[in-house]
Amino acid sequence: MNQQPVSKKESSIFGSIARVLTYLARNSLRSNISLDHSASSTPSKASECINELSFQDICKATGNFCASNIIGEGRFGTVYKGILKNGTIIAIKRAKKEKYDKGTQMEFKNEILALSKIEHVNLVRFYGFVQHGDERIILVEYVSCGTLREQLDGKRGSGLEIGERLDIMADVAHAVTYLHTYADQPIIHRDIKSSNILINEKLRAKVADFGFARINIEDPEATHISTQVKGTAGYLDPEYLSTYQLTDRSDVYSFGVLLVELVTGRPPIELKKPPNEKLTTKWAMQRLKHGEVVLAMDPKLRRTPASLMVVEKVLRLARQCVAPTRQSRPSMMQCAEILWKIRKDYHVAAANHSVEVPQIDARKNRREFFGIEDGNIKHRFQSA
Repeated sequence: MNQQPVSKKESSIFGSIARVLTYLARNSLRSNISLDHSASSTPSKASECINELSFQDICKATGNFCASNIIGEGRFGTVYKGILKNGTIIAIKRAKKEKYDKGTQMEFKNEILALSKIEHVNLVRFYGFVQHGDERIILVEYVSCGTLREQLDGKRGSGLEIGERLDIMADVAHAVTYLHTYADQPIIHRDIKSSNILINEKLRAKVADFGFARINIEDPEATHISTQVKGTAGYLDPEYLSTYQLTDRSDVYSFGVLLVELVTGRPPIELKKPPNEKLTTKWAMQRLKHGEVVLAMDPKLRRTPASLMVVEKVLRLARQCVAPTRQSRPSMMQCAEILWKIRKDYHVAAANHSVEVPQIDARKNRREFFGIEDGNIKHRFQSA
């Protein structure tokens, strides 16, 4: 099937039938990739059955875009769960018509271009797109267990333990390493965040939403790309924000914020928290600096020697990722390698139950976090 560019003429070419363009997996993939960065080349049931659909077929699959089938909302529009005639479940992203402008058109084209160039087990799979009149629709893989943010908030699933969170960290690191290093043309995602990480039934991660992705088609030797700032508050690389110079280390910064989010359970910005806790990453780095990682740990996580070890090591990696300058940050491949070692150490420690637990200054914590002085008799424990 011929691949065709998105254009305004497309709807007139196909009339009332909107063609869904599918991109076939590449026949050859680099075989010398370490840390399982290689793409999954197994064809899916959905990609085999989707060749050409009418817009009416898509309406039927979503129950005429019924509100009960909504599984997500984003800048581009609304995401629906769709069930095709053969029972295959897919996700259908529909642009919001009332907000459709030049920027949305660019984001639509950008996501299609990026998705058509990638295939990896930890990236959401692309099936095709539809332009029909004023409708702009993208068809992608359906991932059943919601977003990482929903999992951390307890809105989906039954809670993520530290081992499962480590798996998710490694999955995201592999996916972004693939984008930066092993895609045919390097891709900078520009919007790595918990609401763009989808979780499947095995509690493994898939990176989604490529509307802000930037494909490096310029000089491969260039140190950066000068471009308009795109991203989400709390995850944005401050150096990129101030210089407009985009590099793959901007994704590394966002990944560092995501690591903090995974161990603390908190979103990057919490306006209802006390002033010193509103910026989660800054607060967590202070707890790490003072040897109080247990205070930064998500209350939902079990406190064990092994889990405390993981939290401390992950926060140390996060500190490298959110360094002020890009030259001081590791590459995503280095992040993946460090996470593999942390995960290995965790499994050994969990089996042996022999990990040094960081010492906590109990008196200092009583004063700093609860305002209780040592001489305050009123707050002393008294036996019944």
